[in-house]
Amino acid sequence: MSSRRTAVVAGSLVAASFSAVLILSGTAGAEDEGPASSKGGKVVDEAPAGVKLTTRLPEKISVDNDSERTALTATVKNEGNQDSGKIQLLVVGFDGLVVKNVQGCSALAENNLPEGSNSGFSCPIDNLAAGRSKSYAVDATFDLGKTGKICLPVQTSDGKKTFWQQGPVPFGTSNPSPDAPATPLLLGTDNEPAGPGGKELPKTGPARDLLPLGAAGASLLAAGAAGMWWSQRRRPGGQEG
Repeated sequence: MSSRRTAVVAGSLVAASFSAVLILSGTAGAEDEGPASSKGGKVVDEAPAGVKLTTRLPEKISVDNDSERTALTATVKNEGNQDSGKIQLLVVGFDGLVVKNVQGCSALAENNLPEGSNSGFSCPIDNLAAGRSKSYAVDATFDLGKTGKICLPVQTSDGKKTFWQQGPVPFGTSNPSPDAPATPLLLGTDNEPAGPGGKELPKTGPARDLLPLGAAGASLLAAGAAGMWWSQRRRPGGQEG
């Protein structure tokens, strides 16, 4: 093989390798959740002395435009100086966001779902030591033609008290990218669906979808503070889980 031909082949291999690196880097970046945030969270019922429970959600998720699948990490933390004792974290989906699985947790029966939600999982925790946190891998789907919200209540093991509740808080974008492999969504941003050519799609779901996050969140929090949120999640005829 001549030296000129060898140089051409070597140059082609280098270019191909560089392209592969760019493709892999782009894929990894699309799955980067970024920093976690407690945005949309609020104390509901008073926790035991020395216990301070909070949750975190990623500030960014990525939704596959073909399968509508996405993944995120839900974290609960005890920021106090005393152990929590037995508690449970719920991961609940609303509107276009449907929770499909939470690693190590159990799906809520349909008659045990909070009012207005479409899916939910319960994650029992025997004890969360002071200063410690526990994270859960969440698999979900997100219908990009709708708005979508998620809610993370932290409760006593029997569900009678809610110490902390993050959400329902939306994930969304005001700049849809239907032609890209995936659409990045930001925490705390209402989704603005758009079809080809940027034409906005009709709003979907009941009228509550159109409520500002503050109104929807305040409504759910108020119910929790009154001790009604968890009891009213069951439909008539539902049995205690």
